[in-house]
Amino acid sequence: MEDLDTLVLRTALGWQMAGLPVVLVTVARTWGSSPRPPGSLMAINGRGETVGSVSGGCIEDDLIQLIREGGVQTVCATEAPTVLRYGISADEAHRFGLPCGGTVELVLEAVSSHSRLDELLQACQQRRSTERRLDLRTGHVELSEGKRDGVPELDDTQLTTYLGPQTRLILIGAGDLSCFMCQMALSLGFEVIVCDPREEHRASWRLDGVVLSHEMPDDLIQRLRPDARTAVVALTHDPKLDELALIDALQSDAFYVGAIGSRRNAAQRRVRLREHFDVSESALQGLHGPAGLYIGSKTPAEIALSIMAEVVAIKNGVRLSGSSAVATGKSRFEPIDRQLSTTPTCTV
Repeated sequence: MEDLDTLVLRTALGWQMAGLPVVLVTVARTWGSSPRPPGSLMAINGRGETVGSVSGGCIEDDLIQLIREGGVQTVCATEAPTVLRYGISADEAHRFGLPCGGTVELVLEAVSSHSRLDELLQACQQRRSTERRLDLRTGHVELSEGKRDGVPELDDTQLTTYLGPQTRLILIGAGDLSCFMCQMALSLGFEVIVCDPREEHRASWRLDGVVLSHEMPDDLIQRLRPDARTAVVALTHDPKLDELALIDALQSDAFYVGAIGSRRNAAQRRVRLREHFDVSESALQGLHGPAGLYIGSKTPAEIALSIMAEVVAIKNGVRLSGSSAVATGKSRFEPIDRQLSTTPTCTV
């Protein structure tokens, strides 16, 4: 499954190649509360069909109405992009469903060969980060290698946006837990790869949209070379497999590296990685083990939710306190859990 930005760009390009007029809408700036952050994308074709979003729905409805009433030329009268602002007044904010005080500024551009969407999509497929500069006077676009993330920059002559490759999740081990994590990750727009060299574990494991590899974990990690939009999670409980992946993943640019297991196993794993595989202490500080946020999870689905919540939080730049980690949470709450589990339950 593609992430939303890629889906918007690919759909817009498809419409344009089919001969339909298309407008690409970018959230350039926001003030106060707004439903969608800067950088969000939406495309509208001449029939009023849409993909993506820039608000809770009311701004989209207004843009669709403009196009249906007067065509794409109404929104983009020339090749020059148009800047629209919604929610300046309290009445307008209320009309367009913006939170109190919210204002959103949009840039609308008519999609053409000048838009270079095909090159932008190709860069994403090749996992290259791209800086896109849109000339507000001519509609021409320049592309260059850029940082993987960034807030759009808008001035009187140019809109600069940043697009990086799809966030990728590499899971070591094909099992119930990895299946639940895959389902969640796919719904969140991740590219998902599951690695398990054990034929008996792969035999009955199938999930549409997931790449299943039978490589040894270290071979896979070395081949894929995890970048700053990649998370790696080891799920087999088998040190011979998990640690093969962790050794290389911890020395890569991956934004998240984690492994499941008990607190005792996690501590022993760190010792082995440091003493037997010469993994540095600074690299080990990036290892999340036991992986996940403490939510009292018991079932594979709950454990998957715990791990994916931590992965998404770190992807989004959230600073997590030590008290939210699984190891800390268990040490604080496990005695209470045990007490509750041994308390007789009255039944009627």
